[in-house]
Amino acid sequence: MSSATILNNVPCSPHHNNDGNNVEHTTEEPVRNGQEGPPLLYRVTARCTRSKARVGVMSLRHADVDTPVFMPVGTQGTLKGILPEQLLALDCRIMLSNTYHLGMRPGTDVLEKAGGLHRFMGWPRGLLTDSGGFQMVSLLQLAEITEQGVRFQSPYDGSECMLTPERSMEIQNAIGADIMMQLDDVVKTTTTGPRVEEAMHRTIRWLDRSIAAHARDNEQSIFPIVQGGLQSSLRRVCADELTKRNTRGFAVGGLSGGESKDEFWRTVHLCTDLLPEDKPRYLMGVGFAEDLVVCVALGIDMFDCVFPTRTARFGCALTRAGQINLKQRQFAQDQRPIDEECECSTCRTYSRAYLHHIVTVEPVACSIVTVHNVAFQLRLMHDMRQAITEDRFPEFVQQYIGIRFPDATAVPQWIREALAAVNITV
Repeated sequence: MSSATILNNVPCSPHHNNDGNNVEHTTEEPVRNGQEGPPLLYRVTARCTRSKARVGVMSLRHADVDTPVFMPVGTQGTLKGILPEQLLALDCRIMLSNTYHLGMRPGTDVLEKAGGLHRFMGWPRGLLTDSGGFQMVSLLQLAEITEQGVRFQSPYDGSECMLTPERSMEIQNAIGADIMMQLDDVVKTTTTGPRVEEAMHRTIRWLDRSIAAHARDNEQSIFPIVQGGLQSSLRRVCADELTKRNTRGFAVGGLSGGESKDEFWRTVHLCTDLLPEDKPRYLMGVGFAEDLVVCVALGIDMFDCVFPTRTARFGCALTRAGQINLKQRQFAQDQRPIDEECECSTCRTYSRAYLHHIVTVEPVACSIVTVHNVAFQLRLMHDMRQAITEDRFPEFVQQYIGIRFPDATAVPQWIREALAAVNITV
């Protein structure tokens, strides 16, 4: 079957039960009882009394997800260098995969025969799928965007394909992700002029088509994506229109694409002011630790990024003090773990010296460092949730920034200004 056929002829997969899905839970919010109720329930359980940070529980069909949450990215239905059982051991509740890539390969016929992506990849907890809009930016030399959708040349076999809002929904219905992203018209962050407004209005129209095409609303939830580039007026129009639709959460898109950090945080700050208080807010494609801390303070609940797993493949490990490159000779005799406060299996078992010996040389090193980097991200989110719940989040942020930037004069001005906007001084 050609790629064009896969993208253009996608029946919806049948309902599948989730028997045997035992989900651990760390909050007082009760675990969802089987398949009862809407496919996404969200409740804010704690708020920071100074900033916009909050803690919540997002209850999905496959897991209860405590927010703020970082979602590791498994584009092709797998995280590079880490097994599903290792993610479970880290208490990862939700991960991300990509509609465009999975629709192209292995294709929805294979996924449907397997009973959906959860069963295909052996992952019993939450899944979110990106619609494929971002890939249209990265593949733009092969793509033509029209009101109908995106026509492009398959990078796998060269065939011509059309991805429309309806096709994106059909593929995501077949994948069976708990949360699905609408297909949006994505432009590069640095784009200016009428193309930005055109893309914003088209994203709204494509949302309506996506909602109309969604065939499993009792099992899966659509998140609209707020677009509008770096223009606050367009972001306001887009958020106003999207929030008129009855969806269970919202995403902020079109950032982390080359804009300045000053433009980045101001856009995030604006969007969280515009989006509903009682629904989760997802900032797409953000994963640097300092960005996570700042954006939680600005009111974001969900994040994803390939950075923790990608940087592990280059021999780099994440710590509160910043990223360390284990390839550097300074670690050849260092018998300490990556992080002496980390309790992941990597830090309990291996020294920096050993990892220096094998990173980028032995394939297993990718897995070992990836486990730590994902554990680091998840622990950072856990620590922020705990600090918010105990109403000491501003102190947590100040401590974090102090570790990350021991020289107070080195704290980037954008971080100071972003945190000051929500009453946190560093």
